[in-house]
Amino acid sequence: MLRHTVGRAYDDLAHLAERGPLRTRGTSPVVRDIGYFEPRPGALEVFARIGAGDQLRAMAFRLEQGRDLRWRCTAVELGGPRRPHTDDA
Repeated sequence: MLRHTVGRAYDDLAHLAERGPLRTRGTSPVVRDIGYFEPRPGALEVFARIGAGDQLRAMAFRLEQGRDLRWRCTAVELGGPRRPHTDDA
């Protein structure tokens, strides 16, 4: 998917691939639900709910169609349990 990704989304996706946040022991991740919203022609905002055992994660990404009619991922996020916020002060 990296070759179909542009801008900051490329860096975000590469970081997610390194961390492997969907890896689990024993249970393979399964897509439980998907959906999309079309904010304008040539742009899709897509989400997937991914389950593994008793864990449920959310993944969202934005696809935009270029002048060459190819679709490219321009944003990607993976949600789930959030780390506590710590101040640097």
